[in-house]
Amino acid sequence: MKFILPVHRGIILKRYKRFLADIKLDGGELITAHLANTGSMTSCYQPSWPALLTYHDNPKRKLKYSLEMIHNGQSWIGVNTSRTNSLAVEAIKSNIISELASYHCLKTERQYSDSRIDLYLHDEEQEQGHWVEIKSVTLKVDDGIATFPDAVTKRGQKHLLTLIDAVKRGYRASLLFIVQREDVTLFDPSRSHDMEYFKLLQSAHQIGVNILVYQCQLSEQGITVYSALPYKV
Repeated sequence: MKFILPVHRGIILKRYKRFLADIKLDGGELITAHLANTGSMTSCYQPSWPALLTYHDNPKRKLKYSLEMIHNGQSWIGVNTSRTNSLAVEAIKSNIISELASYHCLKTERQYSDSRIDLYLHDEEQEQGHWVEIKSVTLKVDDGIATFPDAVTKRGQKHLLTLIDAVKRGYRASLLFIVQREDVTLFDPSRSHDMEYFKLLQSAHQIGVNILVYQCQLSEQGITVYSALPYKV
């Protein structure tokens, strides 16, 4: 995924009210940027870390800048979680995520029971399709270890229960973790942030939900899903 909009550099000063970040641009201007991230962003930023932003020249937007990535000295970290699903779709269509590359039809945001699942993949020859839920991973807990979630996620728990139900009904189902940092070599789901989610993830894996973990390459030009990442469950 290439950044099409104009890109600007600066440093992050603080993040607050979940969706706001104060940035000092390289030219010295102080601005407030929109931050599309509801997570805690633990390990994703400290004051004065370099930041990359896109500029939106849209008169309807109150905040003209969107915070895209933050650099910790080792790696850019993708903090704009609104891009995660598009990154996954691009990677599937490019055959990078080989486990999901054989389907001819891909639909986004499909309803399953009382849940909305990110992707539904199917072929005309197959009676039952493949449900895929996507999660953005940015939390680094130890040297080289990425994890998810970074807080209790009732929504994530519900998604796991939905995927489990789908498998029981004869569908295929996958949970796809998109790791948006390059300073990690292993994914290990969090036990300390949400033990119920961890237990459900184990149950989902045992019943047949596929666990897929893919890592991104990040640069000032854009973000690309490029390789599977080893994981524990």
